Amino acid sequence: MISNTIQRLFKLIKWIVWLSILCACIAVFVFTPFYSKSILFLLNHIVPIEVNVVAARSQQIAALSEHNDLEPGSALWIARQAYLKVLQDAAQKEDINSLNMIAQRYQILEKQIQKNILDTGGDEQSASEVLHTTPVSGSHVGQKQHMSLKQKMQQDVRTISTTYSDENTQAMIDKYDYFLKHYPIDKPVLPITDQTTQELKKLSTVTEVKTDPSKPSAIIVLGGGLTLDKTTKKIMVNNYTRLRLETILQIEKQNPLPILLSGVEAPYMQAWLKTRGVDANLLENRSMNTCENSRFSSLLLQKKGGAPNVILITDAYHMPRTRRLFALNGIATVPVSAPMPEPLTTWQPALQNYDHSRRANYELLATVRDMLFGTSDCREVP
Repeated sequence: MISNTIQRLFKLIKWIVWLSILCACIAVFVFTPFYSKSILFLLNHIVPIEVNVVAARSQQIAALSEHNDLEPGSALWIARQAYLKVLQDAAQKEDINSLNMIAQRYQILEKQIQKNILDTGGDEQSASEVLHTTPVSGSHVGQKQHMSLKQKMQQDVRTISTTYSDENTQAMIDKYDYFLKHYPIDKPVLPITDQTTQELKKLSTVTEVKTDPSKPSAIIVLGGGLTLDKTTKKIMVNNYTRLRLETILQIEKQNPLPILLSGVEAPYMQAWLKTRGVDANLLENRSMNTCENSRFSSLLLQKKGGAPNVILITDAYHMPRTRRLFALNGIATVPVSAPMPEPLTTWQPALQNYDHSRRANYELLATVRDMLFGTSDCREVP
């Protein structure tokens, strides 16, 4: 009896010893550079980043404009995209005489759409009501035909639906495109106005229309937190955020795209970039977590004209989970990883490696949670 008890005790001690050795090995492994690298390799290979096809429809026009505050999908919103495209085409062809005429037609188009909204109370109309106007050369149109053409084109605008649907969006774009190119102007075209010059300047710099949805339309950088300056006692970006902003400085010259800053840190990030000569005019400053970063940013991009593909900047451990969430919101991402505050070392100082391991563990657990249970702390709208 005593012999059996002693054997069981030795077996228990043996298991405790082996378990202690295993825990010690894991603890040592966590303080090496290999642990975080292993987790990162796992995340990059198991996290799906396929874009949600349904959600992607909201970004498909791909005509991003930093200065567009119109309701996405509305007639005014789509007319704006058509205007930017027609203006860009005329500028590329160096067709100076038509630039101001296009701007005048756009003003008329806006008024027609606004009048239609007021007259109909914003009610939807069938896409089948879109009329088809036969092109007529202005130089061969008599006074009567001139007025008839104007009335016909104005009627066409009034009969176009004022709300978005997959079936009629392209028809609306085509109709507005034709209006901007052919609507007869009564008054002689004046020299290019300052307003048209400003539109062209925006178009050639930060608001270039993106016609290829496979190419990035914007740069998105996610905030990594704020801190308190010990000297000035003012709030400032922390090291995680700073390194992500420094990454923008390295890539924005080769990629002159609109920059979207996401997170409550956005105003501080904007100020940091401004002092270094970089303008970031798209601010999403209400998100409190990664899920809200992706959701609120995608809503903002949709409102600004659409961005089906973006350059995404965050740290390497955060990247797989973030790319998945943006894909679920209809946006494909080109990853650009920002460095961590402290680089990995070979063995010493081991605490730097532990910081990477801790970050890797957090992202691994958060990714598993998101994939299995979803996110319960993510608001639907900002």
